[in-house]
Amino acid sequence: MKKDNTNKKFWQRVAKIYNRTRDDAVYDTICESLSPYINIDKKVLELACGTGQITFRMAQKAAFWEATDYSENMVEQARKRSLAEDGAGVEFSVQDATNLTCEEESFDIVVIANALHIMPAPALAMQEIKRVLRKDGILFAPTFVYEKGYTKWGMWLMERVGFKTYHKWTKDTFAEYVRGHGFEIVKLELVEGKPLPECVLIGRKI
Repeated sequence: MKKDNTNKKFWQRVAKIYNRTRDDAVYDTICESLSPYINIDKKVLELACGTGQITFRMAQKAAFWEATDYSENMVEQARKRSLAEDGAGVEFSVQDATNLTCEEESFDIVVIANALHIMPAPALAMQEIKRVLRKDGILFAPTFVYEKGYTKWGMWLMERVGFKTYHKWTKDTFAEYVRGHGFEIVKLELVEGKPLPECVLIGRKI
């Protein structure tokens, strides 16, 4: 079956301007939730890192941080940004979250922000995440969700410029989806965001 690369093409086009479109306040709040789980003993794998919105806020707290993205252009922009910011010690690579090259049980934490809902086959990514996580490893998966009152025109506009959403979860249905892939939910909360609210989910591998 031919792989659906609709969203990869979108990210390739917008990589150079992506960082300027992000809401710093939302990412600050997201990272506050992750911070208690990261310390100098932890190895972290970040999937769908974009241009480093979480990477450069959190990587220095960990023993090792590998930041990956499916879009070569996003990784290129993240590498450039690392030269201007405190990116020392971060390893960047192009990776397909549904087919990782990482060894089994090689990471303490996997971070995947705002990506599962735009994947045609997120179940494959969840299988890979569980495979590379160590026993009791942490999944940090903040994800845009379709709660009441979301900005419909904003999503309409994104779709018009080539962005595609495959899964329209609510906070509760997203949590149920993650549970179904072998994770215990340890934190679940909504953060206001645009065009969609952000579900901050932290799970533990069981």
